[in-house]
Amino acid sequence: MSHLPKEKKMGRPTDNPKGTSIHVRLDDKCVDILEKYCAQENVGRAEATRRGIIGLEDKLIKK
Repeated sequence: MSHLPKEKKMGRPTDNPKGTSIHVRLDDKCVDILEKYCAQENVGRAEATRRGIIGLEDKLIKK
């Protein structure tokens, strides 16, 4: 018999939910850069990746 709650509990409220997950394979150089950035900025891999993606926005071709 399971003792799981019937309704899912609400997590911490956020104005920017992150519902999409991705998986990437990185070479050693990319991992090294990522780890050094994370240590320097005191952020996790996910936040560092988000910052990198946002940095790509300026390179988008405007149509």
